[in-house]
Amino acid sequence: MSAKATPATVAAGRTKTTYTLHPYEVDGASEGHSYGADAADAIGVPHEHVFKTLIAEVDGVFTVGVVPVSTSLDLKALAAAVGGKKAAMADPARAEKVTGYVRGGISPLGQRKRLRTVIDSSVTDLSSVYVSAGRRGLQMELRPRDLISLTEAVTAPIGVG
Repeated sequence: MSAKATPATVAAGRTKTTYTLHPYEVDGASEGHSYGADAADAIGVPHEHVFKTLIAEVDGVFTVGVVPVSTSLDLKALAAAVGGKKAAMADPARAEKVTGYVRGGISPLGQRKRLRTVIDSSVTDLSSVYVSAGRRGLQMELRPRDLISLTEAVTAPIGVG
């Protein structure tokens, strides 16, 4: 892995998926802020095109929800999308441990262990989507169908707001 490579870029490169990296400056004071909204503003794209990766537990099983940064994750809809009953956001420290990424840099790609993934169905309306490339200050732009394929995700309306 080169100095600029991340597990997410390695995962995409392994399948010869076409993607574009968009680096940006990270405000050191952004703790507690919306990393995704900050990323969208920094790279100059609409918030509906930048998707954040959130880790929840559905009936005790880690599950990835990927939604536009302009929305919130609907935990009931996430649970329903995977046939579960109850969902809660995962503890941030556990999310970091299970994915191998730090908060604000969790990518849906290249996680330590493949987790079941649900992407908000609005992704199918876009020609390209932006997700974390595996570290703060780096977004990856790729086609929605490639994101769905790489993550083996299902799509469902899981974003609200």
